[in-house]
Amino acid sequence: MVVPQALVFDLDGTLIDSRRDITTAINKMREELDLPPLQLEQVVTMVGEGARILVGRALGPDFSWEEIDQALARFLIYYWDVCLDTTHPYPGVPEMLAGLARHYPLALLSNKGEALSKKVLEGLGLAGHFREVLGGDSLPTRKPDPAGLRLLAQKLGLPVRRLLLIGDTWVDAETAANAGCPFALVEWGFPRPPRLNEIKADLRAARAEELVSALAP
Repeated sequence: MVVPQALVFDLDGTLIDSRRDITTAINKMREELDLPPLQLEQVVTMVGEGARILVGRALGPDFSWEEIDQALARFLIYYWDVCLDTTHPYPGVPEMLAGLARHYPLALLSNKGEALSKKVLEGLGLAGHFREVLGGDSLPTRKPDPAGLRLLAQKLGLPVRRLLLIGDTWVDAETAANAGCPFALVEWGFPRPPRLNEIKADLRAARAEELVSALAP
């Protein structure tokens, strides 16, 4: 792997455990539609490709995209209100970010909306580590499209190949591959398919401390 000059992190499942708050908002939305609640384990498998796809999966094939978009608006209102109720950084993440920020510029690329991403980072005291933050609504496309990584590279004044994308899903791995930059897989994120050993990565870390040791020895 080429030595990176900047690190780009995913958010949900990589830096923060937001499963319960996302599930709460989804079930508030479903309650409005007289639908029974989903279990957290069900919702987790739907997360990762942006709120619209999440809501579509949470409602199922009987709903039109027009109905999904109406429900999406309600979900986003609910989620804005509860997004910091139980969400917390994974163990060692605050220390990891503080340590890595001494060696690299850090950026964030999430499929969560930009305003929501910034609200969560600020609420958890993590925002100060990041030079740039892009969300799923910052550009016309979202991960795994490489446009976000390319824009971050431009903002940081670096070739995209010198970024290292750090995430927990196939979406992140494919984003890095599409952009032509290396990928680090964190193995502490949301448990969902495909299996971790099926995701191609240049670097793997089971704990936050392992990532620091690998990148800032």
